[in-house]
Amino acid sequence: MPVEPVIRVAYFPDSFHEVNGVAHTSRQFQEFARRRDWPFFCVRAGNRPEPLIVEGNLTTLEYPRGVFSVPLEKDLKFDPTWIGHLPSIVRYVGAFRPDVIHVTGPSEIGLLGSRIARWLRIPLAASWHTNLHEYAATRSRRLLNWLPQERAGEWAGFIERLALWLSIRFYRHAEVLFAPNPRLCDLLERRTRKRCLLMQRGIDADLFSPARRDREASDRDYVLGFVGRLSVEKNVRLLAKVQRELESQGIRNFRFRIVGHGSEEIWLRDHLPRAEFTGVLRGEALARAYAGMDLFVFPSHTDTFGNVVLEALASGVPAVVTPDGGPQSLVREGKTGLIAEDDGFSAAIAAILRDPVLHRNMGIAAREYAASASWDAVFEGVYSAYRSVLPDRAVGQSRFRRAD
Repeated sequence: MPVEPVIRVAYFPDSFHEVNGVAHTSRQFQEFARRRDWPFFCVRAGNRPEPLIVEGNLTTLEYPRGVFSVPLEKDLKFDPTWIGHLPSIVRYVGAFRPDVIHVTGPSEIGLLGSRIARWLRIPLAASWHTNLHEYAATRSRRLLNWLPQERAGEWAGFIERLALWLSIRFYRHAEVLFAPNPRLCDLLERRTRKRCLLMQRGIDADLFSPARRDREASDRDYVLGFVGRLSVEKNVRLLAKVQRELESQGIRNFRFRIVGHGSEEIWLRDHLPRAEFTGVLRGEALARAYAGMDLFVFPSHTDTFGNVVLEALASGVPAVVTPDGGPQSLVREGKTGLIAEDDGFSAAIAAILRDPVLHRNMGIAAREYAASASWDAVFEGVYSAYRSVLPDRAVGQSRFRRAD
């Protein structure tokens, strides 16, 4: 039986070293290629002194973002001058001779990757990781709060539609699309008329495990956990409402564990006296933080998947999420957690805390479900999709022709 030739991938992620879902997925993707010993070239923003490094099958190219970068979050920026690296990136990409270029969004890096693919006539794959249109709408509402509520809502709606239109224009350039949940795949296929495949997330079930729970037996409080960016689009201010409403129902034996950083941290510290703020955690420290939770509360309406929800479930921690975005597709209603609108979020949390048998069974089911998710299966599916757009190319022997 003939062995399929290995596909050479040039990958342009929006972020790699930061603390977010795109960066986490990108690091896992690179490690998958390393394990398989498949040729993989990652072009990204970074600050190491030597931009180009070749280590076996992996080639990485890092250029720093400059002084004109626009801050988007504490550890994430957009640099309009990054285009100045275009000549050297084209040279290195040409030397690598990729069969496909994969971008993760319309950042300065993704825009360059898309342009290089068209210029060199290389098939383009694009994955949707962030609902930028919803982020834009949420943040614009905060900036427009000086307007009458109805007028602010109209402007926010216009900004959301404009951001979505611009995003769709970007993704139309790709031959194959990926999205982390079925609703987004349907949206992309309708609006771009291109094929879209699911690209969900995997989990390290050995790292994220109930076995890492190290709480003292005397600690009888319920720990309600949140992990993620502390920003307006994560709807984190709902946690203060949760605290007030649980207290009003007579539930006081709880505290919050907040893992992450962001622009809303100061407000949360002022309004969540029951909270422990750990900052950003990684590796075993993060795994212990999850395992020490009793319930994961994730009020975001904008997440496309929710890596943190999967990590909590793998740690044996049931989750309460909203019915919007990707997290609701991870939670099996009544089995691994509950799905609730903002107005019912506190009631859902209380229902679980008041039923120890339900809480225990949800934790067992959560672990069983999440432990079956595999990063290898995710990326094997991605490579299969690459092959579907390369039927007439001699994989590994691409010949570039500059577009007119």
